[in-house]
Amino acid sequence: MIGKCSIVIRAYNEEACIGRLLEGIRRQTVKDVEVVLVDSGSTDATVAIAEAFGARVVRIPSQEFTFGRSLNLGVSAASREYIVIASAHVYPVYPDWLETLLLPFEDETVALVYGKQRAPAGAKFSEQQVYHQWYPDASTMRQSSPFCNNANAAVRRSLWQQHPYDETLTGLEDVAWAKWAMEQGYAVAYMAEAEIIHVHNETPRGVYNRYRREGMAFKRIFPESHFNIYDFLRLMATNIVSDLWHAARERALLSSLTSIFWFRLMQFWGTYQGYRQSGPLTQHLRQTFYYPRGLQVSPAARRKIEPIRYNE
Repeated sequence: MIGKCSIVIRAYNEEACIGRLLEGIRRQTVKDVEVVLVDSGSTDATVAIAEAFGARVVRIPSQEFTFGRSLNLGVSAASREYIVIASAHVYPVYPDWLETLLLPFEDETVALVYGKQRAPAGAKFSEQQVYHQWYPDASTMRQSSPFCNNANAAVRRSLWQQHPYDETLTGLEDVAWAKWAMEQGYAVAYMAEAEIIHVHNETPRGVYNRYRREGMAFKRIFPESHFNIYDFLRLMATNIVSDLWHAARERALLSSLTSIFWFRLMQFWGTYQGYRQSGPLTQHLRQTFYYPRGLQVSPAARRKIEPIRYNE
């Protein structure tokens, strides 16, 4: 068991969420934890809450912020070999989150590990479907594509020193780094048991901006990729149909009907606006990022370990 790590958290005005993340960190089975908060100009109580939990705060001016730059500052300030990266608006489900996330590093060929994400109760139905599609219930020790997500991930600092995060990307700095690591012969692992809840309360404009930003980054990382108007129409339609089917099965159709349509419209219109280049897109990544959740239904994964009971 790996007994210590640094946790780098990027934050901006996250007072509503960051306390639960820090409480969850405090209640982990891995106790020797260094927390570094990279704050990009919060005007609320984010920094005060983090400092009350003993976090070290690194500040980045908002005008200098990029996802890669903030991560590079945070990892530079950290002192441990194993760097866990978490968004400020996530929190762990189980007390062995860190222990499980770090476990694959016992294999020296593993460069990056990422864990499962799920939405909180009451989240938009389509957002829940995205999490189920991107983060399945089965772990993979050596996956075939560089897909990953820095909302819940860990890397080796020694490899980051060889290749820091790309500070010019508008998003997907995690995928770009994983692609580099795999090209060097290292592995990317997925640990389904390292589960967090990811809180996204985005407006339609926020969803559009997120996927547009990621589309811009995707075409930078994979210049041969394309996403044309046909892809937009086809993938929007198939995902809407899939969401409607799952919502009807879960008796959530009426409450989710409106959000399903606007979420998928904004997701794929943002992607379309983000990049339009010719050439084939890696099929595994296309399947992961864009295709709807299948119609098969698996029972929810259950673990024997008791989840963390947070104070509401």
